[in-house]
Amino acid sequence: MKKRTAIAVLTAAMAMTGCIAHAEEGKVINIYSWNGEFRERVELVYPEVESTSADGTVTTLKDGTEIHWIINPNQDGVYQDKLDEALLNQADAADDDKIDLFLSETDYVNKYTDAEIDVAIPLTDLGIDPEKDLADQYSFTKTTASDVNGVQRGSTWQCCPGLLVYRRDIAKEVLGTDDPEEVGAMVKDWETLKGTAEKLKSAGYFTFASYADTFRLYGNSIENPWVSAGETKIVIDKQITDWISDSKEWLDAGYFDKTVKGQWNDDWNKSMGSESKVFAFLFPAWGIDFTLNPNWDGEAGAWAVTNPPQEYNWGGSYVHGCTGTDNPEHVKDIILAVTANKDSLLTISREKTDFTNTISGMQEAAADDANFSSEFLGGQNAFKYFAPVAENIKIAPLSAYDQGCVELIQSSFSDYFQGTVDYETAKNNFETSIKVRYPEITEIIWPE
Repeated sequence: MKKRTAIAVLTAAMAMTGCIAHAEEGKVINIYSWNGEFRERVELVYPEVESTSADGTVTTLKDGTEIHWIINPNQDGVYQDKLDEALLNQADAADDDKIDLFLSETDYVNKYTDAEIDVAIPLTDLGIDPEKDLADQYSFTKTTASDVNGVQRGSTWQCCPGLLVYRRDIAKEVLGTDDPEEVGAMVKDWETLKGTAEKLKSAGYFTFASYADTFRLYGNSIENPWVSAGETKIVIDKQITDWISDSKEWLDAGYFDKTVKGQWNDDWNKSMGSESKVFAFLFPAWGIDFTLNPNWDGEAGAWAVTNPPQEYNWGGSYVHGCTGTDNPEHVKDIILAVTANKDSLLTISREKTDFTNTISGMQEAAADDANFSSEFLGGQNAFKYFAPVAENIKIAPLSAYDQGCVELIQSSFSDYFQGTVDYETAKNNFETSIKVRYPEITEIIWPE
């Protein structure tokens, strides 16, 4: 988004509406997202839902209001481009064409909570008190959804601590046990995991499918943002160059599958199948539900979770009321129903296996094997392992450029890992591609 243009347009929108209160709510609620995840959760817990069309594009509420779902793919910034275009037209759009709610990911939430741009309504302006209504949420999720002044401009139903998810049959064969505690001791840190990786390699298995699988553990530990506020230079954190050197070492050692280049491609998906030689993946709860489970073609119970070698958070979908909405009451109700109601969030955890965003709720789930065990995980209660990771997460500093930096550093160094270009060429390729994605970037600084 071109900030100056967006600010001018949205200032005009606010001047036209005066405030977000409307005498009468609109008949159409437009929600922008990149997949059906949020829609499914609204359908599950929002009591005003009547029905959804067969193609999933329209949800009708009991009062006759229609939710229109506008979905665009997240990859390569497509979703952001489409959302930004619609935001720039928000002031002049007819009421039933205005954006009412939109979602963002942790990788770019910072862009949309910017106080100066003001496209995400402060929750207090919707009548939501974060100190009271969201008091039970994990604090780092509230910070992530806030602007630089500490004003919360979004909320989320999920918290995304990550675990190590492993094949039970491979663990039994190579490690002599599939018990999560015993396996956890063998993967407790990177050095210990390297020794376990050597055992797996000797038996004909890969520890992880791809060098991309470990990226989030390093990327979640950076000390400074990729781009600081007001700056036009990218500063590469040492954690990122450590990931590059470690990934090269692990790939050359045979701990990754060289045929799997990155993530979100067919080879990566197939590496989750029953014929694969891959031992483990590093996933938050959504990764197990949305990615691993659909790609697994064997019987349920073949996988289990344990602690990761390093605590990390991966992802998080934030829900924002949009400046200029003509449906502020509906927006408030949906945000509260899906992200603040403990019972609703526990329902989402039971039905969708999400690790949801109330501390007390997740502590309850961790202690409730009867209601929170997973058939896919062989009856294991994964919340026992997710909860302690969540309580120790310190979110990495964010910037509006995170999605592009995260995607392009991985794709630019893929050829280096595969041995087709040298390190300096990979660096140059990253610098070129990042300036194409973000023409305003003037400098890329690498650690010494």
